[in-house]
Amino acid sequence: MSARSPELSRRGFLAGSLLFVAGSAVACSTDPTGGAKATLNVWFHAYGEAGTQQAATRYAEGFTKAHPDIAVKVTWVPGDYTTKLNSTLLTAAAPDVFEIGDFNEGLARRGQIAALDDVYGSEKADFNRGDLDYVTVDGRLYGIKTLDDVMMLYYRRSTLAKAGLTPPTTFDELATTAKALSGKNAKGLFLGNDGLGDSALLAVRSNGGDLVTDGTVAFASPQAVAAVAGLRRLHDDRSLLLGFTTDWWDPSALTQGLAPMQWCGLWAMPAIQTALGDDFGVLPWPAFKPGGSPVLRVGGWTSCVNAKGRHVDAAKQFVRWLWIEQTGLQQDWSQSYGLHLPPRGSVAAGAEKLTRGAAQEAVRLAGKYGKSNPNTWDTAVATAFNAAAAKILAGQGDPAALLTAAAAQAQADVDQQRAR
Repeated sequence: MSARSPELSRRGFLAGSLLFVAGSAVACSTDPTGGAKATLNVWFHAYGEAGTQQAATRYAEGFTKAHPDIAVKVTWVPGDYTTKLNSTLLTAAAPDVFEIGDFNEGLARRGQIAALDDVYGSEKADFNRGDLDYVTVDGRLYGIKTLDDVMMLYYRRSTLAKAGLTPPTTFDELATTAKALSGKNAKGLFLGNDGLGDSALLAVRSNGGDLVTDGTVAFASPQAVAAVAGLRRLHDDRSLLLGFTTDWWDPSALTQGLAPMQWCGLWAMPAIQTALGDDFGVLPWPAFKPGGSPVLRVGGWTSCVNAKGRHVDAAKQFVRWLWIEQTGLQQDWSQSYGLHLPPRGSVAAGAEKLTRGAAQEAVRLAGKYGKSNPNTWDTAVATAFNAAAAKILAGQGDPAALLTAAAAQAQADVDQQRAR
């Protein structure tokens, strides 16, 4: 998943820590026993899918059984994970191993996370090339992608067919379809409770624009301005579902018939299939105009090692054991709790749930149109961009001026990230 706070709140229930010493669970405040020489604190954000916390603790127990000299405390972090992590990394209580959503190269440049080239070893070639590039800073690898999350447009086949409509392939068709499907009891499209969600990011890329290119903020280009400004049509047409009980990461608006089109993630597909059977399809965000670029967003989570921790070698040992050696656990993590793409070719090859129907189509679309956020897309950069986009959608200023000002603000942050 992405590290944006709406997505984090999707997974923002459940909390707690468990410490595994020689395979036995004890209270996290208890000192290690059983011969452990090091205790690792491993942070996960609070995934919303049932069974994830139990899986993480089971993995930790398996590692400790295989390495009885290393105890593992799994810390399950609810709420605004990114803010909590960033603040804790500045203290002595920083975790030894932690996951992050959108990878941020500033962590590597500041010396906060350890290079993991030695952890990958010969298995490096088994990882998706894009995922390797994503965690590469100055030629070194600073994280291991644990799963890829594909975000795309879901639609109800029967609803569009009944209205005599076909799945949209351009933004104009999307807007027209959303308006036609809006009525007294439903809206045509759900992008998020704020009416924005990922749409501004998608709009920029669907018109041939980019967000950050080689350290230069690019989202104030003419292509970007035109595409973000174009999103106002959805608001002016009153085609968007706003203020729903859950946000875009949850498929309930689609499955409950309140919006026949919804932006959501592959993780939700099992729940959608349970509710709707085969009465749904998946699409990329459509090209802004004919000849443009359809796009899906590929997010996910990355495991990193705290370079300033007390047990860096032990932390690397844990990361290698779980995310390199244990392909069976990697398969379990990506396929048993919602649905995700494994970052490794050998694991993906055995992901039977991705070989048919809408899931297979999502994999195909991700391979053709998938885009990850740049690894300089941290909270400050994203906030500047989204604030400008929100003002544009509300008609609160000139789109070009708003994005230019946001780009200048974001550039200062990117420059600071890239400074050593």
